Amino acid sequence: MAADGKGILYSTMSRLLWPMFLVLGLVGAYFAFRSSVPLFWFNVVYLSIVALIGFAERLMPYERSWLSKDGETFNDIAHTLLSKGGVQLVAAIGVTAPMGAATLAKSFWIAPFPIWPNDWPLMLQVILGLVVAELGLYVAHRVAHENLFIWRFHALHHSVGRLWVVNTGRFHIVDSLFKIALSQAPLYLIGAPLPVFLWIGAVTAFIGLLTHCNLDVRTSLLDYVFSTPRLHRWHHSRILAEGNTNYGENLVLWDQVFGTYFNPPRPSSIDIGISGRISEGFWAQLSQPFSAKGARQILGRAPSAAAEIAETPQPDSSSS
Repeated sequence: MAADGKGILYSTMSRLLWPMFLVLGLVGAYFAFRSSVPLFWFNVVYLSIVALIGFAERLMPYERSWLSKDGETFNDIAHTLLSKGGVQLVAAIGVTAPMGAATLAKSFWIAPFPIWPNDWPLMLQVILGLVVAELGLYVAHRVAHENLFIWRFHALHHSVGRLWVVNTGRFHIVDSLFKIALSQAPLYLIGAPLPVFLWIGAVTAFIGLLTHCNLDVRTSLLDYVFSTPRLHRWHHSRILAEGNTNYGENLVLWDQVFGTYFNPPRPSSIDIGISGRISEGFWAQLSQPFSAKGARQILGRAPSAAAEIAETPQPDSSSS
């Protein structure tokens, strides 16, 4: 479960793989964005990185038991296609709800000076965009853990018993749209250009894969800047004091600012999951949060109000 004592080559690769995969993905995205069909080639690059990480997971797993099948692979892929592919499709035709709302609001936006620094080099604009978007992602993620109504949608992502590259995109579509609304609409309102959105999307896609992967990597100082596998394993812990931490999607800046950064000097948790129950099957998982019964199952509560009352200790009438 750790790189110690496994040889120089293993130790070296455990330190190189995370930044190497990130750079490889971003270089691929650069050429994809310069092509005549950027969305197609970006997805080719994305799937190639998924395949490479998946292969590396077999050779250098953080937790070997997570290589075993859990019966959720189809559901993981289906949710990824809906939450990620659906968002891409909507973005491609330019009619997302957050963008629509932002467009309407922007028509009333009166600023005496340009808000977005369009004269900055693109790299600096992307870094600024990541910081601004990350605040929205942080708020959305934290609210999803602290608000029971939003948690019923976000719980799907935390219901897994193992972390690996394929269940990176296992999000309920409502959860995904909520995060988009809070992270992208503010950037749109203050005038961030399209290339900034594209690069934020690329960085988020590849860091997401590398955050969720079952790779035995040593990220050391990177843990203080980026959301890494080590930090994200703590975030998936069943123990609330550990799990309600490290909300950053790409960066952990706002975790540092708001006191939710958690990185103790011991191996990160492999005891992951939720106390509630998620339905089996893709369609059942999609519909579960919308019913009272489904919400109670997700929250791990009694099946009905009557059952909750029945389980509550009643006063002993003989003592009165």
